[in-house]
Amino acid sequence: MDDDTRDESDVVFEMRNLEVTFGTNRGESKVVRDVDLDIYRNETLGIVGESGSGKSMLSSTLLNAVVEPGQTSGEVTYYPPDDREPISVLDLSEKELKKFRWEEVAMVFQGAMSSFNPVKRVRGHFEETLEDHNRDIDAGMERARGILEDLYLDPDRVLGSYPYELSGGMKQRALIALSLVLEPEVLVMDEPTAALDLLMQRSIVSLLRDLKEEYDLTIIFITHDLPLLTKLANRLVVMYAFDVVEIGETEEILYDAAHPYTRMLLQATPDLNVPVDEMRSVEGNKPDPVIRIPGCSYHPRCPMADESCKREEPPMATRSPTHETACFYHDDVDEEMPLRSDGEGGQ
Repeated sequence: MDDDTRDESDVVFEMRNLEVTFGTNRGESKVVRDVDLDIYRNETLGIVGESGSGKSMLSSTLLNAVVEPGQTSGEVTYYPPDDREPISVLDLSEKELKKFRWEEVAMVFQGAMSSFNPVKRVRGHFEETLEDHNRDIDAGMERARGILEDLYLDPDRVLGSYPYELSGGMKQRALIALSLVLEPEVLVMDEPTAALDLLMQRSIVSLLRDLKEEYDLTIIFITHDLPLLTKLANRLVVMYAFDVVEIGETEEILYDAAHPYTRMLLQATPDLNVPVDEMRSVEGNKPDPVIRIPGCSYHPRCPMADESCKREEPPMATRSPTHETACFYHDDVDEEMPLRSDGEGGQ
């Protein structure tokens, strides 16, 4: 892991009072709620939570890519390298966004097959991207070949193939290469390994560690699979019910999780080395995005909840200089919800 002693000059993205709202026939639905978050240059930030917790919506705001009728409010500020002026992402025009989304920040989605045109060879996707951004095609394709080789792919075979001729893992790696061809500073990855087998998932994570160093990247990795992040992320953001409920360095989250929900996630992670009677499921139902209950959003599922949790919404509390959590009783969580006997919560 990298040294996470940071100051304001290290910030690459700053989110303040960030919300995403959808209007439905049942009323207004907030799928990201009042998020304040800094993302640091050259870190790998993992965003984790159950499906439907708001992870993908949060990541989409980094590119102002929330689809209509969704409405994004608050502030998302990007700080480019080389002392260029900060960019207010939510104020960019469509023309400015087109340039920003590939040249400054690129996104990799989980569905590699649906990200490629099935009747166009992979080479065509690279050439089209370079042409759309007025880049030199020959120089760009030479870079693409180098990235594909770094991803342990044969450039001639991949570039000359149609997407259906490649395996799932090859398509996902080709998509990663495509996202890097314009040399972005930040790579946002939304469940990029969800459709892959366990061995390929681990292989992709290992490759990402190497790519981060080789191409000087900041990586934001969104997943519901907490163990996948343990060997990749410097810091973790835990989301529940469209809120950020815990932020900390990876080791702090794994060994000293402060929010009961985070502990539930760790205890629910399968581990063959842990006795069956120590395994726990995350009990209860996920919250309704339209119905905002009073108090802490997790209290209906929390074994530590009391009357104050049902009435009041807990603010972010500091557990250490690098560790925050939204829980009134984070000081009591060790006694009330001890982590597994292995101390690792299922790595």
